[in-house]
Amino acid sequence: MYTNSVEIVEVAPRDGLQNEKALIATADKLALIERAIAAGARRIEATSFVNPRAVPQMADAEDVCAGLPARDDVTFIGLVMNRRGADRAIATGRVAQLGAVSVATDTFAMANQGQTSDGSVDAARGIFAAAREAGLSAQVTIAAAFGCPFEGEVAEARVLAMAEALAADAPAEIGLADTIGVANPAQVASMVGKVRDLIAPIPVRVHFHNTRGTGLANVWVAVAAGARTVDAAIGGLGGCPFAPGAAGNVSTEDVVYMLERAGISTGLSLSELVAANHWLGGVMDRQLPGMVAKAPPFPKQA
Repeated sequence: MYTNSVEIVEVAPRDGLQNEKALIATADKLALIERAIAAGARRIEATSFVNPRAVPQMADAEDVCAGLPARDDVTFIGLVMNRRGADRAIATGRVAQLGAVSVATDTFAMANQGQTSDGSVDAARGIFAAAREAGLSAQVTIAAAFGCPFEGEVAEARVLAMAEALAADAPAEIGLADTIGVANPAQVASMVGKVRDLIAPIPVRVHFHNTRGTGLANVWVAVAAGARTVDAAIGGLGGCPFAPGAAGNVSTEDVVYMLERAGISTGLSLSELVAANHWLGGVMDRQLPGMVAKAPPFPKQA
């Protein structure tokens, strides 16, 4: 069920940076967003509106939004966990889409959001309503859909039930997140295919972390199973403060290289992404995890 094109949501400014111990300057976050736009990104998770004591890296959410470029062709996403966060995001006037999070297990939901799994579904519905009232769109990600850092295996039936409940409120899309990087391709193919059929015509987005080296394989089978949007982070940065052992997101450069070489368009420039990787590595003062930016260009440029 392969497609001719896949949309990439660039999540480096939020998910890529949120777990970094050293605070990144607002100006550098905005420069990262500009580089993502220059590379062709047209949906960008710009920041999250969460308690700054819990996630200090995102304490400048309003400042980031104030500095976003005025681009009618770019959708800036603000991640929010509750109505308070939704109101903050809406008040900036710069966020076009709210991203909610529902968590597949109670233990992780309590650690991440201070509520049960069912409570996180109810919170997402409130965020959808807030977005509609403000004339914005909203989407939701089911976190720990493939495994939980506290409870271990997550039943597929639980994720399907959550997807069905969330779809009843007609979000713009529903994402499935492998928050701690434990998913395998067979599991992903099954889950994405079943969720796709269950919530159609609402599209399925996927979000993979590369903790155990299976991220790209999971992206490939997810696209084959019907996912049409993939989250990725320049350089492969990422992690979750509330999920022990979570490592980086799949690297945008690596995902784009794989898909474009296979004839699936992403609309992104690989050379611009590699340049952004190298620049961001300088900001972080280390080499980033993404693999393609470490390798010579292929095919060689004339």
